Amino acid sequence: MAGSPTALQYLDKAVGNLRKLGLFPDTKSDPAPVVALLNQITDLSPDKVTTIARTLDQASTFNEVVREHIQAIKVGERYEVITGAFNSIRDDAKSLVDQYADGKISTMERVGNMWMKFSRGDIADRFDKIKDTYLDVQKDTKVQIEKEHLILEAYMDFRGAMKQSEVLALEVLKTAEGKLEEAKARMTAASAAVSAYTGEEAAERSKLELARDEELRRLQAEEKRYQITKDLSDNLTVGYNTSEVIMARLVQTTNAKERIYAQSVAFFGTNEVVLTALSATFTGMFGLHESTQALESMKKGIDQSLETLSEIGGQVQEAALKAGYGPTISAAAVKKLVDSVVSYQERSIGIIAEMRKLSTQNSAEIRDAVEDGKRRMALLIEQGAAAALLVSTK
Repeated sequence: MAGSPTALQYLDKAVGNLRKLGLFPDTKSDPAPVVALLNQITDLSPDKVTTIARTLDQASTFNEVVREHIQAIKVGERYEVITGAFNSIRDDAKSLVDQYADGKISTMERVGNMWMKFSRGDIADRFDKIKDTYLDVQKDTKVQIEKEHLILEAYMDFRGAMKQSEVLALEVLKTAEGKLEEAKARMTAASAAVSAYTGEEAAERSKLELARDEELRRLQAEEKRYQITKDLSDNLTVGYNTSEVIMARLVQTTNAKERIYAQSVAFFGTNEVVLTALSATFTGMFGLHESTQALESMKKGIDQSLETLSEIGGQVQEAALKAGYGPTISAAAVKKLVDSVVSYQERSIGIIAEMRKLSTQNSAEIRDAVEDGKRRMALLIEQGAAAALLVSTK
């Protein structure tokens, strides 16, 4: 034991490491229930029991840190993103080739291709996504491994404090055993004194019986304290050794994760060129397929255009010859125009004569109406002058 850190030194180092990680709670929590139990055996060895109590009081904090943060240290299921991206690249490439099997792409297939590119991106984008996802996983894994090592290191120091506490508990148990044996001896002596008393004094017998009862009470108290120390030492022994095996498994898991991380980094560092080649090859394959189909479409379009030209070319040329060498204005159209001109001329002669006659009649009627008005006006004037003369003579 010489030279080994004490339980408090182990505990202070472990707490310090957790504080550096920012994982140790700043707020003071309520004392653990075991602390109240240990108060019952403090007088057996105050310093040792106080050290054990302080260690066990931090046990819940350390266990909670390990449970929460070791559980949280996981890469997750981002490998599914990588697998899905590779699957989509292969599926989309095969689907595009299948679409051209019948020599044409339907409207639904075009819509599907547009949605494919919109939702999943083109091939190069998906290979970039694979790379980015992988690098994110590796980055997180590196941080997680470092954090896991620090937490495990702090927990190892805490377990050193637990082991030292086990040693102290065994020493306190030895003290409790001595106290218990002393109480048993006193109890035996007190009982013997009662049995050996043969006197007639009732008071003296009662004193001996009271002394026996007091020793029995002390014995029961020592048995209780002994059992507490025994439970404490036994459970510290069981807990430390059992957790030793469990922690060994956890260390193996951490080492395996670190090995996978190292292998992944080496693999990607030496095979990124393969990922680039795959991206270029699939992208080029899509371009080649599209170029091939474009060429086939052009050839098919020219063939169909030639066929159409052979069908309608003669008809168009015949119509051109007729237009170029045929009559310009039809005789029927000219005859219809002449008939219209002559008919107008014939009708105009009758209309002129009729209008001249109407004009003469109209002027005569106007003249007669005016002359009649003049006569009537003159008559009225004459009548008015005669009436005025008659009045003046009277």
